[in-house]
Amino acid sequence: MNLGRIVRFGAVGVVNTGTYFLCYVGLTTFLPYFAAHVLAFVLSMIGSYFLNCYFTFRVKPSWKSFLLFPLSTLANFVIQSAGLWALVEHAHMNQTVAPLVAAVVAIPITFLVTQLIFRGNVPGDLKKSDSPQEATA
Repeated sequence: MNLGRIVRFGAVGVVNTGTYFLCYVGLTTFLPYFAAHVLAFVLSMIGSYFLNCYFTFRVKPSWKSFLLFPLSTLANFVIQSAGLWALVEHAHMNQTVAPLVAAVVAIPITFLVTQLIFRGNVPGDLKKSDSPQEATA
């Protein structure tokens, strides 16, 4: 398992969560909370793609990986969306705090799927190095 990659993924996650949260809070001033969540998620996902390419997995962006990247966030999106809804509607958590709580739960799943997309392997598969490589188109 590559500890450096996991740490970089975590750092990108912090930046991505901050981006999402700022977009979400700004968008909730004129959109319902769930619509704001979806739009903020899409915007932050695009930024996350490029940060994960260049910084976390050290690969060149490609249309193939860009189009596959949403798969890495699909599980994240479902977990965060269900968590946000449950926390706001059933646990009566503040709608500003709830997305941060829901995001924490989705992190491990997102790492595994993202690694598979960018590197073609999962943690524990040490065949792939952390040296820069080109993603295939």
